[in-house]
Amino acid sequence: MKFTFGLTLAAVLAVPVSAAGVKVRDADTIVVEGQPVRLQGVDAPELNTRSGKDARRWMVNYLAGKSVKCRLTGERSYDRWIGVCFAEGVDIGGAVISAGHALDWCSYPKPCAPASCTGCA
Repeated sequence: MKFTFGLTLAAVLAVPVSAAGVKVRDADTIVVEGQPVRLQGVDAPELNTRSGKDARRWMVNYLAGKSVKCRLTGERSYDRWIGVCFAEGVDIGGAVISAGHALDWCSYPKPCAPASCTGCA
């Protein structure tokens, strides 16, 4: 299913974003169908650090060849939609946190899996 970002906010919340060719900005922001999505509840190191470069490399490798679907919250952070994204059914945010390349950040609360949760509600 193709998603058009020109839809109203209600439609944005009702329809998941999905794509096979996802681009990675860094370990907490991916670009799906040309639209940047900030992974809700994930805090990754900045790209100007070695950890940030390692985290981005991990994310690129993790998402390679996978289909991605995102549920957007309707909130924005700068030029990005906030959302929870899944790579073939697996929470991408939980995966990058579990791999040790990001922290569980509760500024954008989300329901999180017990393995990756450090207090988000």
